[in-house]
Amino acid sequence: MQKYTCQVCGYVYDPALGDPDNGIAPGTSFDQLPDDWVCPVCGADKASFEPE
Repeated sequence: MQKYTCQVCGYVYDPALGDPDNGIAPGTSFDQLPDDWVCPVCGADKASFEPE
C-alpha cells in the first residue's frame, strides 16, 4: 500500500501501521481515512499529504 507524507512536518502515514492512537486500524489505506482525520504530529488535514 502507498505511504503518504505530511508536507508540513514530514510525518509518514504507513497503511501497514495505521494510526492506532487515533482509532485507525493497521491495513487502512490513506483513501479510507475519515475526511476529518488529521496528521497526528502537527494537525494538518489530509490535503497536506502527498504520496511517497
